[in-house]
Amino acid sequence: MAKQVSPRKPSGSKALVIVESPAKARTISKFLGNRFEVEASIGHVRDLPQGAKQIPVRFKGEPWANLGVNVQKDFEPIYVVSPGKSKQIKKLKDRLKDAGALYLATDEDREGEAISWHLLELLKPKVPVHRLVFHEITEEAIEEALSNPRQLDDQLVRAQETRRILDRLFGYEVSPLLWRKVRPKLSAGRVQSVAVRMIVERERERMAFRGAAWFDLLATFLTSKKERFQAALISVGGKRIPSGKDFDPTTGLLKNGPRQNGNLTLLDADLAEQLARRIEHGTFRVTAIEEKSYTTQPYPPFTTSTLQQESNRKLGFTARRTMQVAQSLYENGHITYMRTDSTNLAMVAVEDARRLVASEYGANFLPDAPRIYKSKVKNAQEAHEAIRPAGHPFELPSQMRSQLNEDEYKLFCMIWKRTIASQMTNARGRRMLLTIEGEGCTFQVAGRTIDFPGYLRAYVEGSDDPNAELADQEQALPTVTKGETLRAAAMEPKEHHTQPPPRYSEAALTKALEEKGIGRPSTYASIIDTIQARQYVFKKANTLVPTWVAFSVIKLLEEHLASLVDYQFTAQMEDDLDTISRGEQEHVEYLHRFYYGNQRPGLKKQLDHKVEEIDAREVGRILIGRPDDGEPIFVRVGRYSPFLEQGDRTASIPENMPPDEVTLDWALEMLDQAAQGDEPLGICPQTNQPIFLKVGRFGPYVQRGRPDGDEKPKNASLLKGMNPDELDLETAIRLLSLPRDLGNHPTEGKPIRAYNGRYGPYIQCGDATRSLPPEMSPLDVTFDQAVQLLAQPKRQGRAATKKEPLQIFENSPVTGQPVQLLDGRYGPYVTDGTTNASVPKGTAPAQISFEQALDLLAIRASKGPASRTRAKKKVAKKPAKKAKKTRKAKRK
Repeated sequence: MAKQVSPRKPSGSKALVIVESPAKARTISKFLGNRFEVEASIGHVRDLPQGAKQIPVRFKGEPWANLGVNVQKDFEPIYVVSPGKSKQIKKLKDRLKDAGALYLATDEDREGEAISWHLLELLKPKVPVHRLVFHEITEEAIEEALSNPRQLDDQLVRAQETRRILDRLFGYEVSPLLWRKVRPKLSAGRVQSVAVRMIVERERERMAFRGAAWFDLLATFLTSKKERFQAALISVGGKRIPSGKDFDPTTGLLKNGPRQNGNLTLLDADLAEQLARRIEHGTFRVTAIEEKSYTTQPYPPFTTSTLQQESNRKLGFTARRTMQVAQSLYENGHITYMRTDSTNLAMVAVEDARRLVASEYGANFLPDAPRIYKSKVKNAQEAHEAIRPAGHPFELPSQMRSQLNEDEYKLFCMIWKRTIASQMTNARGRRMLLTIEGEGCTFQVAGRTIDFPGYLRAYVEGSDDPNAELADQEQALPTVTKGETLRAAAMEPKEHHTQPPPRYSEAALTKALEEKGIGRPSTYASIIDTIQARQYVFKKANTLVPTWVAFSVIKLLEEHLASLVDYQFTAQMEDDLDTISRGEQEHVEYLHRFYYGNQRPGLKKQLDHKVEEIDAREVGRILIGRPDDGEPIFVRVGRYSPFLEQGDRTASIPENMPPDEVTLDWALEMLDQAAQGDEPLGICPQTNQPIFLKVGRFGPYVQRGRPDGDEKPKNASLLKGMNPDELDLETAIRLLSLPRDLGNHPTEGKPIRAYNGRYGPYIQCGDATRSLPPEMSPLDVTFDQAVQLLAQPKRQGRAATKKEPLQIFENSPVTGQPVQLLDGRYGPYVTDGTTNASVPKGTAPAQISFEQALDLLAIRASKGPASRTRAKKKVAKKPAKKAKKTRKAKRK
């Protein structure tokens, strides 16, 4: 650790204050005045090497060098300056030369503490060094931090370093096994792999699920006062109508056997209709009126995890988007620090909230005493207050509207309302249940009345289930008396279906990980990003769907490295890391036990001989089922895409088809279709080659020729709306004839051709192109129609106009020009005017922050300028042609 000097106020020369981000630097500068100069490190300044190129020369020959950690000597890490950060470090060193003191004001958590330590290691200051810690960026908080600086927390730094080394050992040792046995470019991670396992297990439950249907009756009753209300049938002849929980999810049958068993009666459509007609003119009476009072308490203020969950449910934000917006609010002084496990509020914040409750909602919404919340998390990290509005007193959302963008305003309102609601009175109400009997049948209807809304007036929590009722919904029931006679105005059969277990949304996954004690809320956003970027998971209707690659990876880990994806083991690792942060456990001893083992095998021992033991073919096969009269059907995870396999038969699986939709019946149909594809539609009269109808990962297409023929087969996709079952040989030949020559343009003299392109049908004449309208087909468009289309102005599209930037950030510390997020021809990218860097696949452009953009640019810049000469050499067209001729010669 770098030596720290006792704090003292700067005198004479200015003091240098270093924070992580330029936005945070600007906000703090407003409070510090001329006594201080504030600079940003722009995130982490050092890290473990990211590949062989970054490993220092003196370590390259070491057997452990690729890990970036000396596993032979107390797990000493190799630290290198992060790509693109050299200029910023030089700038900080230059500023420090003229400074009278150094104040490290990075965030108050493990990552912030580690950044401060790395800065000390690089800057080697010869002036007094102070550590500033504050929970909110307000004038009062900054002044309080300056008055009470502290030294760097060695235990926090070691905890972060241990966590980083642990993740490196796990990822760098396990990932190569996945490359060899499943697919290249995959990754394994201490928390990431467990999260993928949870998602895969849920999909397995959905695949094993067998649905069931049952009927009841929905009756509409009329009271003596002509009031209408509905009630559902719950029993017939003393036997209860089943509900979803009475069915076995793996068989779709009643758990207790036949249709009428014990106390259950299962109605189908016919029986329900017969019953409705039999009793619709009967006599019914109210036999019971139950009423119970209830109270509900307000929700605690937000932690990182609950903020991510709620913003996903209520606002539709991803975890990454939530954290980026929250970080912007924090760095601009609007909310307290956004990475916290604590639900506690400082007393000054409680007093502010209580004053606002009284002024905005009324004294009857204010409880007699402040509400105190205690965290349920074992180790509520280093931040000791919940997420709340910053400043004293809190500003009203209406006062903040002009200062915030749309996302910031939505999230600020949610945080403000939740904070205020946490200091409000309970909600009170009554739950009622009416029971109606007649004609041997019993009906019931439940209702709820809110007598006093309390905290619900300010905030209602969202739900993981979009169909679930929220706490503020009421269902009023009519005023009836026990024994009152009712008339049935309608009696309608109503069908119900059991539902498979729901897939995880981001909110539900975050909640499940936290409940299991796996990972830390501050890392959940990056974990969800990573599993999507690695194509373990894709999104469908805001839920996380595992890919077949995820199934294969989890199968390998469960069968050969089970402890690495064991929930309890992973949670225990998290507890161990927390004990290191509290100084209760020595980090080197822990790393040695994890890597080399003690009473149980360590990571290194577990991986021994796995390359020889694991059968890649077996790991890549996932059983779908076995037909009654045939061989089992598997999904095979191939090198490039998954496919169905049954003996010698194979068939493609459409891209992004959820695994639970790959049923046994569907698989048989696809295999049969693929087998039919081996039988040609006919013979092409021009080439005398067979034409086949095929189904690929991107849909149906026609193919002329065979792969083993002298010429490469020609493929053509079916046009949108074409039915493969109705395709004939003539249409297939016409598809294969595309592009189609329509004739030369009357004035340009250039040929006009019709194409079926990647983005739809279009025509082309020289450099001019026009998309075909939906009513025109490239097979039928006429010469005159094409000329007319070309005469019309081209619709403003991607290539026709220069697009506005998706986002403009601050000026780059390297080039001085604004960093912009743009939508390019090949996808979104960031630029600083000199360097362009693509946004990683699977990352939504809206989720990119300024710091991430700088990191992407730095990594790209560290690779040097792209060389067109090198790119051309890689193509190696001539050798490929020679190889082709050689193969032909051999066949002859």
